Amino acid sequence: MNLFLTAPGDEPFLCDELKRTFVGAEAELLAPGLLRTEGALQTTAPLTLAFARQSLPNAEALSAASIREWSERLFSVATTQLPEGQPWRLHIAPHYGADGAGGNRAGFIREAFLELLRKKRRHLLRALDVAETPFCESTSLVQLLLTAPTTGFLSVAAAPLPWQLRRCVWPFVKGELPVASDKAAPSRAFAKLVEAEQRLGLRFAADETCVDLGACPGSWSYVALNRGARVIAVDRSPLRQDLMANPRLTFQQGDAFKFTPEAPVDWLLCDVIAAPERSVELVLDWARQRRCRRFIVTIKFKGDGDYGKLEPLKRDLPSLCEEFFLTRLCANKNEACVAGTVAGFGNSTTA
Repeated sequence: MNLFLTAPGDEPFLCDELKRTFVGAEAELLAPGLLRTEGALQTTAPLTLAFARQSLPNAEALSAASIREWSERLFSVATTQLPEGQPWRLHIAPHYGADGAGGNRAGFIREAFLELLRKKRRHLLRALDVAETPFCESTSLVQLLLTAPTTGFLSVAAAPLPWQLRRCVWPFVKGELPVASDKAAPSRAFAKLVEAEQRLGLRFAADETCVDLGACPGSWSYVALNRGARVIAVDRSPLRQDLMANPRLTFQQGDAFKFTPEAPVDWLLCDVIAAPERSVELVLDWARQRRCRRFIVTIKFKGDGDYGKLEPLKRDLPSLCEEFFLTRLCANKNEACVAGTVAGFGNSTTA
C-alpha cells in the first residue's frame, strides 16, 4: 500500500487528487490527515501531488510491543533492504494523539535502533545521512509512522525511489517544516518564501536579480534583499519605506501581470492576490518565454472548486523545467506554491 499525509482539513482534496492520479483507485481515509491507496506508484516521471505533505511508498502495517521490538524490526529492514555503501535517511514520527503525543517514544525507538547499528552494523550507521536537502539518486529513505505506541506503518524506499518520487516524497519528517518567524519582516508572508527555498534546495545569491510581482508591502523583496540579491519590485503601491530606500531595489509602479523584464532574470517571485488561473498562466508564460532561471509563485484559491485549476501546471511544467515542485506549504493558507528551475534558460526568445 501507499500512504499519504496531508494538512488538517485537506483530506477531501488529496482524496480527489489521488483519484485523478490513480484511475480507478480508491483513496481510503485511515485517520485524520492520513490516506492510503493500493498499487505501485509511477516512477517513469516524478509524481506530483499538491496536497500530499508526505508520501510513504510501499508501506507495511506492523505492530511491536516495546521500543526494543520496534528497533529490532527496523534493524531487520535496514540490514536486508538498504543498498550497500549508499546513503540513507531515517524518519520516525508519531501520528496519533495531540500536543506532540508519541514524540518521546519515536525518539526512544530511534536511539535504540541506532544503538543496534552501532553494535552490529557500523557501516550502515556511517552511511546514515541526517541532512534535509533534496534527495539524490543514490539516497534511500526509511520511514516509520506510529499510529499508536504499538502499531504503525513502515515504508522502505530504496534508492533511487525517493529521488524518482521527489515531488511527493520529502526529505523532512512527515514533510513538515516549522513556519519561520521574523518580526522585522513587513508581513508573515515572508515565511512562504523561506520555506520554498528550503524545499527547492536553493537560496537567493548576492549576484542574482529577482523580479517580485505584486511586491507590496515587501515581504518577499525583504527576504531576497537580505540574501544580497537585487530586486525589481512591481506593484501599484510602494513597498515599506526602508525597502524602497534600499539601493538594490528598483520599484516599478504598474500591473504585475503586464510586466516583462528587459532581459531574463534569475528569479521570478510572485505572491500576488489573483484568480488561480491567472497565476498559473503567469508561471507557464514566463517558463515558456524563458524570462527567468527560477521561479517561486503562490497560487491562491477562492473556493474548493479552484483546486483542479492546478492541473495545467502538472501537465505542462515537466517539459518546461529541469526541476519543479507543486505543493501546499506548511506556511500556506488557502493556497499552494509552485517553484522550479526553467529548462534552457539563456536561450530566451524574448528581449
